Amino acid sequence: MLDPRPDSDASDPAPPVSLPLARTARRDDRQLPLFEAAPRPQEIEVRLSRRARRMTVRVYPGGRVEGTVPFGIRPDAVERFVAKHRAWIDARVAEFRLRTPAALQPLPERVHLHAIGEEWQVRYDAELRGGWRTDGERTVCIAGCPSRPVAARERLREWLTDQGYRALAPWLGRVAQARGFQFERAQIRRQKTRWGSCSRRGTISLNVCLLFQPADVVEYLFVHELAHTRHMNHSARFWRLVEQHSPEWRTLDRELLKGWKHVPEWVYA
Repeated sequence: MLDPRPDSDASDPAPPVSLPLARTARRDDRQLPLFEAAPRPQEIEVRLSRRARRMTVRVYPGGRVEGTVPFGIRPDAVERFVAKHRAWIDARVAEFRLRTPAALQPLPERVHLHAIGEEWQVRYDAELRGGWRTDGERTVCIAGCPSRPVAARERLREWLTDQGYRALAPWLGRVAQARGFQFERAQIRRQKTRWGSCSRRGTISLNVCLLFQPADVVEYLFVHELAHTRHMNHSARFWRLVEQHSPEWRTLDRELLKGWKHVPEWVYA
C-alpha cells in the first residue's frame, strides 16, 4: 500500500475517532505521491487518508511538513501527536534550512539516470540556440552558462523530459504487453506531488523523476498504474492484481515512498 511511512518520518498508531486539525488536503487514491514545494514555514499540512492505519508526519526538502491522518481521528489526538514529535520536526526542518538552496547550487556536470543505467556528461554553451543538443554518446550540450543558471536549468529539465519520453514511455509499453495490460497513451510530466497516475480514459502519466529510481522500483510503478486500467481504486482485487505481477510490491512501494531522495534538487529549483 501507499502508506506514507518512509525511513525519515515519525508515526504512532491511531485510534479511530472523529476529524483532524488545521488545513487538510485530499489526494486521488489512484495517484502515487511524491512531494511538493514548501508552504509557509513551520506550517503543518494535514492530509486525510482512507488507507492510513496510523498518524505520520514527514519533513520534505525545502522544509515542508506534512501529517497523514486516518479518517476518524479527533483534533486533540492529532495535536498530541504533533506535540510529541515537535522536537524531531524542528530538527529536520533546521537540517534542510542549513543546506544550500538548489537555486544557488552550481549547474550539474553529470546526470545519472539510474533507472536506465545511463550517465550523461553535461556541457553548457551560451551561444547555443534551440535549448539543447546531444554531442556524441552520453553528452548533452545545454543552452546557457553558469552566469545565467535559471535559464540553463530550465533547458536541462526540457532535456530530462525528452529522455523520459525516449525511455519511460516505450518501457511502459513493453511491461504492459508482457503482462497483458492495455492503456490508451502515456505522458511524461514533472509532477511535484505524484510518481504516476492513471485516468479513467486510460492515460497513464509518469513522473520524469522515475529516471532517477532503481529499475525494479520503476517497474513496480508501471504495474501499479497499469492495474488501475482494470480497477480504478485500491480495493483488495486491485492489490491482488498488483501482487500477481509484482510479488515484492510491498518492499518496492516503500522504496518508492523515499524515492525523492534520489532526485537532484535542480529538477525542481
